[in-house]
Amino acid sequence: MTEITNYITNDFRAIDSQETIANVQDFFADLNFSHFPVLESGIFIGSIASDDVETFDTDKKAIDYKYTLERFFARKSMIWLDVLEIFAKNHTNTIPVLDENNSYVGYYEMEDIMKFFQETPFLKEQGGIIIVQKGLMDYSMGQVTQIVESNNGKILGCFVSEADLENVQITVKIGVGPMNEIIQTFRRYNYEIISEHQEDAYINSLKERSDYLDKYLNI
Repeated sequence: MTEITNYITNDFRAIDSQETIANVQDFFADLNFSHFPVLESGIFIGSIASDDVETFDTDKKAIDYKYTLERFFARKSMIWLDVLEIFAKNHTNTIPVLDENNSYVGYYEMEDIMKFFQETPFLKEQGGIIIVQKGLMDYSMGQVTQIVESNNGKILGCFVSEADLENVQITVKIGVGPMNEIIQTFRRYNYEIISEHQEDAYINSLKERSDYLDKYLNI
C-alpha cells in the first residue's frame, strides 16, 4: 500500500508572512482551501483561514494578523488515522506537515487523504460491518477483538465511530467469519447491536409473524 507521506504536496507554495492581504484574498478566491500555511523567514507560524481573510484590511500583510493564525499541523511521521483526526478536529481541508525538526515540508489535502483511506483494507476488502454499543466505562477494544477472533473471524478494521458521556459505538469490519455467531457473542457480553443484519432481520420477521399470529388467535 502507498505510504501516506507520498501525499505530502507542494503544488502551491506556502504564504509568506510579508504577503499582502489583497494577494492572499486572490489566492483563496482561486482555490477551494479552507486554510493555508504561512511561513515567516521559512518557519511555519500557523495557518490562515479563508473565512478570516475576507474580513481583513487589504493593505495590511499576513504577519499583521499573526494572532489569528491557527497552529494545527501534522508530523511527517504520523499515521493516517491521526492525520484524519486533525482534519476533523480543525474543520479544515489542508494540514501543514512538519518534520521532527519542526521544518515545514508541505501540506496534506483532505481529498488526497480520503483517496488513501479508500485504499485501506477497511474499505477496499469485502466483508461485513457490525456496529456495537456499550457503556463508556465498560467497553474494551481487546474484548471486541477477542469476541470476533474467538468465533474464527478476521478483523479488517475497528474504531470508535461515535461516543458521548455515557456510551461508545464501535464499528468493526470483519473479513471472514460466522456473522450470526459473532453477533450473538457480542450480545452475551452485553454489547448492543446497532447495525442491522440479515440474520437479525430473519429473526425479527419470525417474531413479527408470531406476534401477528398471537393477536389473530386472541381475537
